Amino acid sequence: MRLSFKSKNQMVHEALLDAIVRGEFPPDERIIIDELAQRMQVSPIPIREALRELEADGFVSFAPHVGFTVTPIHAELMIEVFALLESMEVFSSRRACETITDSDLAALETMIRKMDQSVSDPARWSQDNKALHSLICDIAQAALIKQMLQKALNHWERLMRFYFQDVFSRRVQIAQQEHWQLLDAFKKRDADSAEHIIRTHNQTALADYLKQVSEIQREEHS
Repeated sequence: MRLSFKSKNQMVHEALLDAIVRGEFPPDERIIIDELAQRMQVSPIPIREALRELEADGFVSFAPHVGFTVTPIHAELMIEVFALLESMEVFSSRRACETITDSDLAALETMIRKMDQSVSDPARWSQDNKALHSLICDIAQAALIKQMLQKALNHWERLMRFYFQDVFSRRVQIAQQEHWQLLDAFKKRDADSAEHIIRTHNQTALADYLKQVSEIQREEHS
């Protein structure tokens, strides 16, 4: 009975996270637990537990007399997400340069070649990108970083889907080229080059997305 309950909690958590990331629950939307429980055909308990977990991960917030609302999207959140991604990707990539094997390199190359085929499908490429960075964490033997990185990538995907699909579509080809550069750095076991590629990518991308936010804000106030 206990195992079944935990399984239901996990299922509810994954469904809610997916709905928030995809924008089914947009920023600032209030989440009514009883309504959601009825819609998902579960009791309010797993809904409440899932929302508490999502609150801890920054996807929803709670206020007395208001309840749970989806976290708003703003420039400061974007800066924080990119800072997290950059720091974790630098750590895992530098470590991977020390631990990577020939079979790991072959697996990475196979994955990057697969991603070459999805550059025209940003949604699919984004999922493959998560898998790629997950594999790099595995190679680096960085299990904790892997968990934290997946959460940060979920935040990034929510930002992208809500605000930046056009910019992201334009940047996919650039990012894919940088993946090939990163693979070359791994082959050379060159941690400094790997770090440079990652920092350049994140900082250039952040500048593009912040520019988009600024243009959106100007349109909203014009």
